[in-house]
Amino acid sequence: MGLLPVSGAALRSDTRVREAARDIGARYGVDFTDDAAVTALLAERRKSLETEQRRPAAYLGLLTLMAGMFLPFAIPLSPALDAHLFAVLGAAGALTVVGAALLVHARAQWKQALRNGPLAGYREVLGVARAHGIPLAHIPPWLEGRTTGGGGKGAAPIPTYPPVEPAPEAPSDSPPDSTPAPAPSAPAPSPPTTASVSVPPKPSAVSSYEHMADAGGWHDETGCLLFLAGAGGVTWAVTVGTAVGYAALLLVPVAVWIWLAGRRQGREKEELREEALKYVTALEAAQAAGARVPELSPQLRALLDDHH
Repeated sequence: MGLLPVSGAALRSDTRVREAARDIGARYGVDFTDDAAVTALLAERRKSLETEQRRPAAYLGLLTLMAGMFLPFAIPLSPALDAHLFAVLGAAGALTVVGAALLVHARAQWKQALRNGPLAGYREVLGVARAHGIPLAHIPPWLEGRTTGGGGKGAAPIPTYPPVEPAPEAPSDSPPDSTPAPAPSAPAPSPPTTASVSVPPKPSAVSSYEHMADAGGWHDETGCLLFLAGAGGVTWAVTVGTAVGYAALLLVPVAVWIWLAGRRQGREKEELREEALKYVTALEAAQAAGARVPELSPQLRALLDDHH
């Protein structure tokens, strides 16, 4: 089913959130406490938004805008264009305006599809849940109109509501000296709740991945620069006849060592990434069973975005 921002069991665990989610769902015709219905809704709307971004108007607008912007640079290359300078500049300006208008129109259509309909109601439910202290495990970037891995609020952020105090416990109506009712001989098993389903503990390998996920990435560039510096020093020594330039050969083994260190770090990070994916899969299973999954770290959120 995949990891949802919040499970239906977590929404139903608070009476106020459950009632608010059902009221919002009644307006849009969706039961936001039903995980299967929400999963189907998100999959269908994501596909619809991707189709909206690939409409011909968007591609045509981009091509028209590029033609209008680059047409003036072709004037020095063509005598025919140079002979009709003002007409060419006017055509370039018109193409630029038309292309920009098409892109703005396509963007407006995409925003309208994102901000309206059941997705708006689901974001409202997520805002209510957050206000009542229910953690949101992971919010897909596309749901808020953000690029994958991008920051910012996006075109349709989750609404923010004032925090709500926890609901007080209901007092018992029975007097202390009342005789308790006899228990049934064979009670029916109750369905699992968020309190009875535990979240799997985070393995140490996943914590290591969170620390290493943003590290590295400079070994190839640094090794290449050092290798080129060593080769350049030797070339200078051979050309000019200065023996000092041969000392640059020492940079070559340093470059090789950096390359090997980067490769070793890459293998280690890939192994830890597999463990992190297994942990995220375990969280998905726990959420499907009714557990309240805590908010994921930025590294695990990025991993989940890349994986899906």
